[in-house]
Amino acid sequence: MPPAVPAREVQHLLAQQDFTQALAAAERWAQRQPGVFAAWMGLARAALGLGLLGRADEAITRAFAMAPKDPQVIFFRAVIDHRIGRSDAAIERLTPLARGSGAMVVDAALALAEALHRTARHDELQALVDAGGAWMQDERAILYAARTLGRNDPAAAIALLERFARGAGPAWLRRFAGFDAVRMLDAAGRFREAFDLATHLHATTGAPFDVAGLERDIERQRALLAKGVAWCPARAPRLSNHSLVISLPRSGTTLLEQMLDRHPQVTGIGEYDGILNLGDDLVSTGLWPDGLASLDLMQASAFQQRYVQGARTLLRAGTTHAFDKMLVTWQWLPAVACVLPGAVGLHMARDPRDMAVSLFLSNFHPISMGWTASVDGIRRVIATERSLLPQALETFGIPNETVVYENLVANPAATVTRCLQRMGLAMDPAVLEPERNTRTVHTLSHDQVRKPINTGSIGRWKNYAWMFDEAWKPLIDLHDRRRADEP
Repeated sequence: MPPAVPAREVQHLLAQQDFTQALAAAERWAQRQPGVFAAWMGLARAALGLGLLGRADEAITRAFAMAPKDPQVIFFRAVIDHRIGRSDAAIERLTPLARGSGAMVVDAALALAEALHRTARHDELQALVDAGGAWMQDERAILYAARTLGRNDPAAAIALLERFARGAGPAWLRRFAGFDAVRMLDAAGRFREAFDLATHLHATTGAPFDVAGLERDIERQRALLAKGVAWCPARAPRLSNHSLVISLPRSGTTLLEQMLDRHPQVTGIGEYDGILNLGDDLVSTGLWPDGLASLDLMQASAFQQRYVQGARTLLRAGTTHAFDKMLVTWQWLPAVACVLPGAVGLHMARDPRDMAVSLFLSNFHPISMGWTASVDGIRRVIATERSLLPQALETFGIPNETVVYENLVANPAATVTRCLQRMGLAMDPAVLEPERNTRTVHTLSHDQVRKPINTGSIGRWKNYAWMFDEAWKPLIDLHDRRRADEP
């Protein structure tokens, strides 16, 4: 096939934001013609669009080696660097692009503004906004204009963002602006306004989500529990130096990651896409989940190696242990037991009401995380997760610790020592100062984890007590028992 044909196909799919098909087309192209720069660029852009950062990093590394001075490849190299935690390098690359006059100047300035925001380099972001330029005419710049305005005049920033969020702009941008306003309304104690705006945003920028389908998927895994570990003996070599979060979002996972990442032997590798790739691999065999005991040892080992190689590329120099914070791993526990035996699972549990408030008031992906758009949907998913954990970890033979968020912040030394022991590591006092971690945080907790460990978010649900009826009582009671029983 002539190079022009796959080039047109990939570019068309990227323009349509059909990243799934674009990724498949770019992978076919790169396999057939590995020396073609555009194939790797297309692969990097498609993988980035899907949040598959490991694959995006591999692809952009190939493209950068071929054209290290190309402004487009410099831009995407910087964006991917920032997303995987190399924000200083990203800012260094983006700054000259943003100050230039080429075709990438607007996108580069916006990406630079986001990197400065996420790394809490507030004065530099203020200077970038004050300098103006063509990028400030882009409608996306409203986010950064409001974020800098909010430092001195939060009320004016809220008004600016809410007016845009309730307007006729692109849905995705209204969603970002609106949830920024929700966060600021909550911080200002304007709780009913925050709830009402979040309700409006979910209704006008969200998408339907099949909660019942998720429940059915988990029920298939629950059916395996009655068979015990015999359903699926480990099909690959035993792993060491790998740990995984087994938890829902907004349960305290970012705090735990920031603490463990301060350990001299641990790298928090963020929401690494290895579990998603592993899940796709297993589904493609036709054995998921009931037939995994028939998985060929050679195939299982190849799947494990793919996961491990990707994780290892994200380790800081000198560290040996990867801590994977992907928040859908709890949905793939048979995959962990079968292909990643020996990997340690750290299960975070938090008051379901505090989780629910944080989930409902936050900007999660409206499709893949669409269950966060409904208080009832949130309750059902929390109930589904808690019907599975931590019993499934024990039954499937996954070495694990349950960490109750409230106990972690009340006695961080004892709790994190227990986690490190499970990971085969000695306690290090640096882990008790997560606020000193300079690693870029891309989760919705990026502001909170810049502060010393504190109890400020415990009991937040009381500001939104109207959200909770009697249907929540079993979840509350279960959490209270876990909190009391945790060692």
